[in-house]
Amino acid sequence: MTRPFVFINSAMSADGKISSFERCQVRISGQEDKARVDLLRAESDAIMVGVGTVLADDPSLRVKSQSSRQVRLKKGRQEEPLRIIADSLARTPLSAKVLGPGCIVAVTSSAPQERLDGLSSTRSEIIVCGKERVDLAELFSQLFDRGVKRLMVEGGATLNGSLLNLGLVDELYVYMGAMIIGGEKAPTLVDGPGFKEHFPRLILSSVQRLDDGVLLKWRVPSKPS
Repeated sequence: MTRPFVFINSAMSADGKISSFERCQVRISGQEDKARVDLLRAESDAIMVGVGTVLADDPSLRVKSQSSRQVRLKKGRQEEPLRIIADSLARTPLSAKVLGPGCIVAVTSSAPQERLDGLSSTRSEIIVCGKERVDLAELFSQLFDRGVKRLMVEGGATLNGSLLNLGLVDELYVYMGAMIIGGEKAPTLVDGPGFKEHFPRLILSSVQRLDDGVLLKWRVPSKPS
């Protein structure tokens, strides 16, 4: 399958939580890491999240640095990367910041038509991939055909788990903040059903002290065919 280069970027607490048990946004990283993330966005062709992240955080997925946007324009690229939402049942609120021109909502054939009509009214594009769950491999193939060669994934935990399970991740950036969140119901870096065997192995590429935490960069080896 032809697909983009895919990397996950996430911030978690020292105990591996990406949010609290209330599943609301928790500030884990500082200004240095935020600047790093913004640069990663600017260097990507598209940025992707799952609908859970949209419901919890309402991210815009835009590049905040004006200079980075100008660099993109000078290179003949769009000012902003594409924004992708994996949303099987079209649950994204019509008020979500991520919606609008340049946003693609990947849904399934099970999504209610009235929800699809509402999302279309925001001038977002709808792509149908799969019957009950978004077929991520098919979505990535379509994105590649549209010129998306580098895809940044910003969560959440369920999407991260699905991508790793399917062998669709090449790199993993994890900022570990100097804090404890706790809670057995708080989301971790990777949620979902988990792995019974053949646990994904990672190769550590670099370690960098950043703000009051540490940035870990991992390479994800390809699954044996």
